[in-house]
Amino acid sequence: MGRFILSLLVALILGALIGLYIGWVQFPAQTIDSPTSALAQRYKDEYTVMVAEGYRADGDLNGALERLRFLSVENIPAYVQETAERFISNSRDLEDIRALVLLAEGVGRLTPVMQPYRPLGQTP
Repeated sequence: MGRFILSLLVALILGALIGLYIGWVQFPAQTIDSPTSALAQRYKDEYTVMVAEGYRADGDLNGALERLRFLSVENIPAYVQETAERFISNSRDLEDIRALVLLAEGVGRLTPVMQPYRPLGQTP
């Protein structure tokens, strides 16, 4: 019985050492820095909603615009308007729509389609 446990322990240690060698030396993880603009549209939308939520919380329009510059879009106000209108037309989450509409209003791109979603009493 003692020999079995010793063999099992040696096998576990050898397996762990071989696994560490293969994972760290032979085939290490490679980090690839991708720009934010390379994100899929779904993740760009999520990022834009997070920025809009931040704007709703602190009212810092310059900070929101600076964060959206990471997406490398040509016209940030038009992008925010397009995103808000797309969320409205696709019946996305109401709180996300309200945050996007508030940001669109902040950048001067409030459209008639967005009017019903304007958050009442929440102006930064």
